[in-house]
Amino acid sequence: MIKTPLKCVAAICTTALLSSCATNPDGKRILNFVDSKQLSEMGVAAFTDLKTKGKVSQDPATQAYVSCVANKLIAELPPQFAAEQWEVVVFEDETPNAFALPGGKIGVHTGILKITQSEDELAAIMGHELSHVTYQHGGQRISQGALVSAAGQAVELYMGRDGEPPNQAVVAALGVASQVGVVLPFSRKHETEADKQGQRLMARAGYNPEAAASLWRNMIAANGGKAPPEWMSTHPDSENRMERLNTSAPDLQPLAETARGLGKGRPCR
Repeated sequence: MIKTPLKCVAAICTTALLSSCATNPDGKRILNFVDSKQLSEMGVAAFTDLKTKGKVSQDPATQAYVSCVANKLIAELPPQFAAEQWEVVVFEDETPNAFALPGGKIGVHTGILKITQSEDELAAIMGHELSHVTYQHGGQRISQGALVSAAGQAVELYMGRDGEPPNQAVVAALGVASQVGVVLPFSRKHETEADKQGQRLMARAGYNPEAAASLWRNMIAANGGKAPPEWMSTHPDSENRMERLNTSAPDLQPLAETARGLGKGRPCR
């Protein structure tokens, strides 16, 4: 006897929740049933592939500058992450992008270096990316994606009961609904969390937290103000995130000042 979709989904979710005992750096329980070692191996493999297919910068000055900023931020990470042997690579790529991967990997495109107008702004984007790793967003996305896929398969199986073919229109509609209603907000939540924690991370390293907002001002200008509606995007609206970062910056200034008093935040060039 085939279970109804709701019973199937409930069983899937219950199993996942019971098997997930991961917590983020704040001690909050999260849905993540991907082994950290496995996730690191995936990150290392992906980074190796990127280095093989991409063009690694041969400019030692740029590499030294980016590595210097990265090392200041890494020193402020939770101990288990700060202790990793991080590899920092600058890629000759005009796309304004930077990323960090599980397994101790950081990539920075030369394109983002043209948008960041200060070392503080570079620290902002790198702090954001490092926070994706420390808050285990990759593992959460994989886990959440597995649940969405399993739920979709359960509904498709149900729609095909009694020997009838699945109603493809309903299945397709469910796919759209899950994408807009679950997957994208889940990603936006992670982006907002990475904004918040990345700004705090850069302040602990002695950088000006106001630069997190000015970075997005530059990004908006570089993009000509064009972006999809927030509800259709994996990222929060740029204007909204800039406003949030502006609001939180004053509360983080004492943290940055304390760090600078300890000798942190000295210029990398």
